[in-house]
Amino acid sequence: MECKKVRRSFRVAGIKGRGAFADFGTEVPKLAQQFLNRLDEIEMSSVSEIALFEPKRDVNHLEGNYLVGVVLKEPLTEVPNGMEYIEIDQNYVTTRGSMINIGTLHNHLLNWTEEQGLKRDLESSIVETYHSMDHGEEEVVIYLPLHP
Repeated sequence: MECKKVRRSFRVAGIKGRGAFADFGTEVPKLAQQFLNRLDEIEMSSVSEIALFEPKRDVNHLEGNYLVGVVLKEPLTEVPNGMEYIEIDQNYVTTRGSMINIGTLHNHLLNWTEEQGLKRDLESSIVETYHSMDHGEEEVVIYLPLHP
């Protein structure tokens, strides 16, 4: 698993949700499906599916915000009702791999970040982009935000 530090910008249109961190595994995909059913309301061409997550700061932090949507090539001029449009430009540490291994990928990236002496930005969203692969598999690219 290759990890690296990058600067990345995202233009995102999506739907915001909030819930218990423990339920993200089921709630985020449900909201993503609702969003995908409305994808035709966005007039811009998209690059890939994306999710942004509020980082869990400590064991007492039980609920968080998330946003599911698509990465856009151009700025969105008209935001459909009930959706949000945001632009992000941030330093990240990143890795990629199969969705099946998402937990392992996150742990590996967290460990690598610590080994490199880098400081995570717990006020900025964790970003995951999703990409279809051959044989029906899906690849995820994880971006953990860093302090500048």
